[in-house]
Amino acid sequence: MDVTGIEQAIDGFFAPVADFVSGIIFFELTIGGVAFPLIVFWLVAGALVFTIAFRGPQTWGVGHAIELVRGKFGSKDDPGEVSHFQALASAVSGTVGLGNIAGVAVAVTLGGAGATFWMIVAGLLGMATKFVECTLGVKYRVEHEDGTVSGGPFRYLPIAFERFGAAAATVLTGIFAVAIFFFGAVGGNMFQANQTYAQAKNVTGGEDGFLGSDGAALAFGIVLALLVGLVIIGGIKSIGKVTEKLVPAMAAVYVLACLVVIGTNITNLPDAVGQIIGGAFSPEGVTGGVVGVLIIGFQRAAFSNEAGVGSAPIAHSAVKTSRPASEGFVALLEPFIDTVIICTMTALVIVIAEPQSWLDGKAAVAAGETPNPDGVVLTSDAFETVVPWFPYVLAIAVALFAFSTLITWAYYTQKAWTHLFGRSQFTERLFQVIFCVFTVFGSVVTLSDVITLADSMLFLCALVNIFGLYLLLPVVRREVREYWADKKADRLVRADS
Repeated sequence: MDVTGIEQAIDGFFAPVADFVSGIIFFELTIGGVAFPLIVFWLVAGALVFTIAFRGPQTWGVGHAIELVRGKFGSKDDPGEVSHFQALASAVSGTVGLGNIAGVAVAVTLGGAGATFWMIVAGLLGMATKFVECTLGVKYRVEHEDGTVSGGPFRYLPIAFERFGAAAATVLTGIFAVAIFFFGAVGGNMFQANQTYAQAKNVTGGEDGFLGSDGAALAFGIVLALLVGLVIIGGIKSIGKVTEKLVPAMAAVYVLACLVVIGTNITNLPDAVGQIIGGAFSPEGVTGGVVGVLIIGFQRAAFSNEAGVGSAPIAHSAVKTSRPASEGFVALLEPFIDTVIICTMTALVIVIAEPQSWLDGKAAVAAGETPNPDGVVLTSDAFETVVPWFPYVLAIAVALFAFSTLITWAYYTQKAWTHLFGRSQFTERLFQVIFCVFTVFGSVVTLSDVITLADSMLFLCALVNIFGLYLLLPVVRREVREYWADKKADRLVRADS
């Protein structure tokens, strides 16, 4: 059996598909000599509209969000499958993945340190988008006879688009389902498997280690796929039980590792912050200058926190609550944890440590080249500048991040699959097999092709989903207004009542 030939065939298939799809999705306008993808404007505009419409819920809603996550409000008899904390943990596990490690490394290589600033801005704005979409995800969910629920865009988009006729609503929701299926299979699955294998290979001797041999990537992918399959068969309850333990653990391991690197180089922190702020407005060597670095920052932030994509409402819609707006508040925390905290930590580690691989990548960009940095290895190099064995700690963090993202995106992608092909035990099991096959594929394709195709599907989801959010904005306004009035009047059900 020619395993190497199989790996090359898989990789050869994805390259032209990725190039074709990205050429359509990332249509660009040239403004002042700078290519500006219209889809980036679409995401930013949506986040700004929602921030203004609800008077900055990123500020006044966070305190109540924390109360809900702590279990202060709600009844055990509320409909749903998981607690507010489990819903948040499941959603965060889908976003806090290797985009926070590998994606950030790619961003600060192509866009310089200044890309970090725009990632933070995008994360803060994205909190309002999550607020809107997750409120709708619960508002229009359906509870099945077996107690499970189905919600998210597959329920609210048909209602948003029904004003254009039944056919248009079906087509637009179908396009969304196809796009989120492929993003789940590629960005939420293949990208995670790809970078998990890359870091495992890196810490076991690289090309000369046992994971550098012919067929090792394929074998690695098969083992990872089997582990994923064991969890996803149990559905959102099984995923929630795993992620409520896994997410805090993986965040603690990674953030602690970042703090060690930053603490060791604490005298370099002011300069790093200066590079991040200064590079956002006066970048050097970045194609397109300020606009170029802004675009890179927003693209990577969108890939990381998925605000406006429509994925998170699928997990949040399973929450035990009778008040849809309550989960909108909980969802506010997601982009903050994902982008503002964890992405920033990664960027600071790289900018402070200044590994040679990062410096070489930036030099290549300044020379007009387009490097293809292996993001997770670049981040590993930054950790290694402090303690030689830190890449092993990163390997553990990478495995935790990737596994949590894989199992959550399996749930998202399964909902897209059942929307397209119906909900039955046969269709669900068939999907789970297909999803695990994509996990295997992810271990053997090149990172550039994975990122290109994933970004394309991600932004196609956002194109359809944000359009639907605009149309249903009055519904969210009404839900939030009634909910907040009840909170101020102390009419919300308390958990201890």
